[in-house]
Amino acid sequence: MSSPWAKIATPEPVNFEDILSEEIAKEIQSKEDQKYAKKVLKELREAEGINSPDPPPILFADENATYKSDEAIAKMLQKQYDLEYDDMLKKTENKFNGDSKVSISFSNYRRAHDQEASDLEEDGFLEDPSEKRDWDRFDYVERQFNIIPSCGYRMKEDGTMVTKHDMVMSGTRNACKMMNFPPDFHTGDGAGFDLQMSNKVFNSLKIYSSKEEARRKRMKDKKEDRATAEFGIDQFTRILLFKIINNRILENINGIISIGKEAVILHAESDPSYSDAILPKECVVKVYKTILSEFKQRDQYIRDDYRFTERMGKQTMRKTMYLWAEKEMHNLNRMKRVGIPCPEVVYLKHHVLVMSFIGENHKPAPKLKNATLDECEYEDAYHQVIENMKILYQKAKLIHADLSEYNILWYKGKCYFIDVGQSTEPRHIGSFGFLMRDCENVCNFFQRKGVPNVIEPEKLFFEITGCEFADRLALEAVESKYKAKPHLANLEDTDSPLVDEFEETWQRVKSGELAKTVQVADKPVVPLVETPAN
Repeated sequence: MSSPWAKIATPEPVNFEDILSEEIAKEIQSKEDQKYAKKVLKELREAEGINSPDPPPILFADENATYKSDEAIAKMLQKQYDLEYDDMLKKTENKFNGDSKVSISFSNYRRAHDQEASDLEEDGFLEDPSEKRDWDRFDYVERQFNIIPSCGYRMKEDGTMVTKHDMVMSGTRNACKMMNFPPDFHTGDGAGFDLQMSNKVFNSLKIYSSKEEARRKRMKDKKEDRATAEFGIDQFTRILLFKIINNRILENINGIISIGKEAVILHAESDPSYSDAILPKECVVKVYKTILSEFKQRDQYIRDDYRFTERMGKQTMRKTMYLWAEKEMHNLNRMKRVGIPCPEVVYLKHHVLVMSFIGENHKPAPKLKNATLDECEYEDAYHQVIENMKILYQKAKLIHADLSEYNILWYKGKCYFIDVGQSTEPRHIGSFGFLMRDCENVCNFFQRKGVPNVIEPEKLFFEITGCEFADRLALEAVESKYKAKPHLANLEDTDSPLVDEFEETWQRVKSGELAKTVQVADKPVVPLVETPAN
């Protein structure tokens, strides 16, 4: 070897045996050092009176360490760096997308695969003491708060006072409470950093979370109510039907017979093992709809009924339907006692009414509208309906209020009255208007069918009630006027203002001096007395 500045001496070659001897010498020296160190350490322990086994030689290098261990360490460091880079990339992706419905993914730029990341997490290589410290922060603050005595404060060792209203402690506890909000409330990573929240902010978030939870429940209830309005069978109704079957009143429920504006009619079979009473073999289950958008005027049929006046009040729609079902049950029982053909009540529970089935072999009796009858049968049906209307008014003290060919069933030569939930008593305000409407429906139907000698609705009204329709309307008009003044109607003196005004008005109407008109529900204006022509 040569150099322009100096002459470098050629190094002498080293013998391989000398190299081996140096390695052997180092090994022997290392053993001697270990032996001497153990001896000295033992003497020191004996001098101090400590008798314990020798600690492991942790300060000495691993004899089995090779270049492979360095490679494994390098790979682990590289993987940890890749995961940190991917985590930063994930945060950037979330920040870029935000709440947008269309998101952009940076997965192609990641350095570590998801499987590798999960393996490292399972092996414990990614445990970060700082993250553990952040999660333990909530527990630490909670413990510090619990050790505060009942006086509301405590003194630290350095002399400072800590109260239960400490801002740092209160803010951290509020952040911990926020993490317990419902899953649909997006709280974010509140434990990933030192999050503190004032009472004002926490209360606002809590109120907002409660309102959102209530709104979601209302939306769920609306969906269920919509299903109830369409089919009448919601979850509560299914439970009721299930209990009726468990009580052995019904054996099974087959299917839907019809769907009306106020209820759904189901066919069912009674349980033969029921021993408390003799049940009809086939039954009808009438499920009233708890949400009614098609029949909103139902309150006019029940609000003035003395049987339910005290129980109406400000009821929910579901509880109002309970009263409606109970009213139909009482009306059917009253009709059954006076001998009017109608379904027999079997069982009532809330808005589910079980009745006897008019028909046989799962085939319901046809409505009078759809029944195929000859002339003699139509004439017989006409006389039956007229007679039943008289019995209903005179003996049962009821007015059907919705009598038509759609609510009369023809079965084995008899006319059965159904759907009497809206039936009212004669004392009900507007009941005679309902009766006149029933008379018109019945007379018009049989006139269309060609039944001979069908009387006029006004004459039918007189045969049923024994008085003219105009007289009844005049009486109802006066009663409705003084209905809001019970102190005038309850006077014991016969010369009360109510009696005087009614008698005076009635005499003027009879003499033709007064022509008065009254508007009946859903009917044209009807003159009470026609003024004689001059």
